[in-house]
Parts: sequence; structure tokens; C-alpha cells
Amino acid sequence: MSASGRVRIIGGTLRNSRLDVPDLPGLRPTADRVRETLFNWLQPVVGGARCLDLYAGTGALGIEALSRGAGAVTFVERDTRLAAALKANLARLKVGGEVVGEDASRWLRGPARPFDVVLLDPPFALDIWADTAGQLEEGGWIAAHGWIYVEAPRGATFRLPGNWFPHRQGHAGEVAYALYRRTPADPLS
Repeated sequence: MSASGRVRIIGGTLRNSRLDVPDLPGLRPTADRVRETLFNWLQPVVGGARCLDLYAGTGALGIEALSRGAGAVTFVERDTRLAAALKANLARLKVGGEVVGEDASRWLRGPARPFDVVLLDPPFALDIWADTAGQLEEGGWIAAHGWIYVEAPRGATFRLPGNWFPHRQGHAGEVAYALYRRTPADPLS
């Protein structure tokens, strides 16, 4: 799918709704097939969940979560054009969501709010999976038994926190994706 044009919501109450997508270099919306697989995996836990769509881009992952019953979604996107398009799509679809127009790394240095589901799909060229994962874990951004979705180039290697355990994984073309389950670093938590 080209980054320009539209992205389709796969399931839930907004099924078949289209998101207007700006034509911007490096923008890589998560493929329909991958989003469908991810939300099939998350189906038992997404209802009522507090979700964080970090490096939101088009917001397709977070809006898919809202469509499937997430209680709240926070979208973090530093590009002002993408943040504006995301706000416009949320308003047009008449769904709530907090859009934060700030750099994700800077935002994660603020006061933490634990999320049940974190969607981590940064621009591939930045190669910041390990750094961002460390900020999420050390900053207290993930609920004790939260879920973390990670999307990266196929074959990429990076270190994730030791208390993130792989639940499911797959690949589509040159993209690898995985869902992790967090367990508290402190066994008494």
C-alpha cells in the first residue's frame, strides 16, 4: 500500500472506514493483513484497554484498537501534518483519542501513565526499538501484565527488556512483527 491515499480499518465498529493519509516520505502504514493478525491476537484483551500508539503516523493501529473496543487510545506523533490528519480522521469518524504532537522519546521522559497495550512501530530508518523499549519499561509506561506490539524490518536485531516475553510473531514481506507480554520485573508486583 502506498503511503498516499487511504488506509482501511479492518474490523470492529469502524470496519471499512477509510483514513485519509498524507503523502509523506518514509510513511509506512501497517499492512491490512498484519493489522488483522495483530487484532485477532489482541481480541481477548483489547476491549476496555488503555492503549498507546507510539510513533502513530497514520494512527491506523490505534484507530483499529478503538474500532475494536479499546477504552482509550493516546496517539503520539511528532510530525505536525500527520498529527493534524490524525485529529481530522478521529473527528470525522466521531471517535475519541488523545493526540500528542511531540517527539516520542521526549514525551516518554514525562510522568508515566501505565498502558495495557503499547503499539511500537517507529520509522524503520531511526533504529530506535531498544532505546524506546528501555524508556517504556524503565519509565513505568506499561501495565504490570501489559501487551507490547513491535513492528520492525525483517531480520533486524535489537535487545528488548528481559521481562517482555514473546507471545506470537510473524512476518509479511520485509516486515517482521511480534506481540510480547510483559511480566513485572519485581516478582512481588
